[in-house]
Amino acid sequence: MIRVLEKNVADKIAAGEVVERPVSVVKELVENSVDAGADSVVVEIRNGGKSYIRVTDNGCGIPREEAETAFLRHATSKIVSAKDLDAIKTLGFRGEALASIAAVTRTEFVSKTRDSKLGVRLLIHGSEVLQNSGTGCPDGTTVIVTDLFYNTPARRKFLKSDGAESGQIIDFMSQIALAYPGIKFRFINNGNIVFSTAGKGDVQAAISAVYKLREYSDLVPVCSSKGNHHVTGYISRPSLSRTNRKNQIFFVNGRVVSSKVIEKGLTEGYRERLFEGRYPVAFLFIETDPSELDVNIHPNKREVRFDRESEITELVAKAVTEALGTKEAVTEIRNPFRDPTRIEEEKLSENQVDIKQILTTKRRETSVKEEQSDYRCSENLSWEERKEEEKHLSEMTRDLNCSNRQPQKESTVSFLNREEKESSLRPRIDISEPVLRPFDFSELTLTGVIFHTYITAEDENNFYLIDQHAAHERVFYEKLVAEYMSGEKPRQIILTPIIIEVLPAVKETEYDWLDTLTDMGFLVEEFGHNSYVVKEIPAFMTISESENFVKEFVDSLSEGIKLMNTVVLNRLITRSCKSAVKAHDHLSMEEMKSLLSQLSACRNPFSCPHGRPTFIRFSQYEIEKMFKRV
Repeated sequence: MIRVLEKNVADKIAAGEVVERPVSVVKELVENSVDAGADSVVVEIRNGGKSYIRVTDNGCGIPREEAETAFLRHATSKIVSAKDLDAIKTLGFRGEALASIAAVTRTEFVSKTRDSKLGVRLLIHGSEVLQNSGTGCPDGTTVIVTDLFYNTPARRKFLKSDGAESGQIIDFMSQIALAYPGIKFRFINNGNIVFSTAGKGDVQAAISAVYKLREYSDLVPVCSSKGNHHVTGYISRPSLSRTNRKNQIFFVNGRVVSSKVIEKGLTEGYRERLFEGRYPVAFLFIETDPSELDVNIHPNKREVRFDRESEITELVAKAVTEALGTKEAVTEIRNPFRDPTRIEEEKLSENQVDIKQILTTKRRETSVKEEQSDYRCSENLSWEERKEEEKHLSEMTRDLNCSNRQPQKESTVSFLNREEKESSLRPRIDISEPVLRPFDFSELTLTGVIFHTYITAEDENNFYLIDQHAAHERVFYEKLVAEYMSGEKPRQIILTPIIIEVLPAVKETEYDWLDTLTDMGFLVEEFGHNSYVVKEIPAFMTISESENFVKEFVDSLSEGIKLMNTVVLNRLITRSCKSAVKAHDHLSMEEMKSLLSQLSACRNPFSCPHGRPTFIRFSQYEIEKMFKRV
């Protein structure tokens, strides 16, 4: 028998698509705060968000008569018609978040618009509205969520440990704080302030406040545009890398996303600058026409689809390559004799937040307890207790309200005309022309060589050590690659041909990839149904190398990947390494000048083909610090 499910059952099922774990709740509520035009947001969690989540903002608020409507499924004012889906400018738009959260939690909702004298308080348990009353509260909205999945124990048992759930929320909060540096974010976990940003619109200051790592103060700015696409952000020098991609964070039109398209461009930009298995740190912000972007491909909106993916990849690669070609991207040696205490003091100064208070647990907890509200989710409070709770809530959010704000007539669900406000909250990265000026080898003056290995040079404010072997290796490598790409490829006939089989989809595109293999030095012919025979291979490859490469090449086609001839490149790297001058080889001054001139003409003069730096920089200031002159 076919039945129409009851509302409470349908709500719980639908909630599973939006609310997977505590971080899903935090994400939806914080994004609502951003969409509400807030410029200050406080987030507090306990026990990994399982037992308690509070999000307080100073946004435009929701009027009392619309409060219950906001908790209905698909209730939103962020879109009106299907046409609006082609140009989404808000983080949320489906109208599912509040309804999904309320379906599987005990939710308390307090909100007030700026033109109202009285706010609204809703108490909702499992989608059922238990209370709708007026209340005194500051402008903005506070949502308190407790007992996640209390009515769906099957989901609750699959939650991870408190630490693991907290980690995911910390990751999200760190990312959203960078996406909107114009918003003051404060994040509290189990009574401890994890971070607090200034909300001044400075991305680098936000990075320092969130991550508190000195090495992140040396990130290189990125800025490039093409057509409707713009990329800005910060990336690490090749000297700073990680063993995974966790420190690569991408934003598209203010939305934190996972994107293979952007990731591919970043990888291309760092090609030959990092060792195999090492990944750069990157914070990249993509701005593009919303009509060329589809954000409605997954319930959690984490993934996006670009209309012209290749353009985004090329733009990111170009921007990264240009940034890594500046003087600021050259590996710089820091003073190894610095006092550790002095380093901590420098960190505190750079982060522009009072980290000293955070480092003292008792003082930190006391400070938080004094300002946080334990706004209880209970319908049984007495009148005196209710007034006391409202007083606490008012004190807690007083600092969120801007005294110079103009009253707004719009309700919380009227965000479609907020471009001016949104642009003030988005990242503003001040990158002047001199910052992105390419490294100029003509400014270097050769001064000699040490250990018959490292060529020394200087410019007005820096001293350089150039590894003669790495530099010559780079010169040889680019020369060999150029010859390989432009010349006729010598082949060798093999006695036992190689048979390969392909998928039907790959068979249909044979005219696209057969020519590519031919250009690489292979002779490949059709050999029956979905099969091909390889009769000739490049002269410098073995049969096993050729077979493995062709099979990998064909497999990559079915996955939509364009594979470079890695075997060829690896062989060229080996040849360039063997042909280059070695460490301790004696070079005359003329030979060193010639090497430097050849290096300056390279596409990537900053690293050898293996990813090692060709030269490093010592600033005059750092040298003087070593000698205690400053």
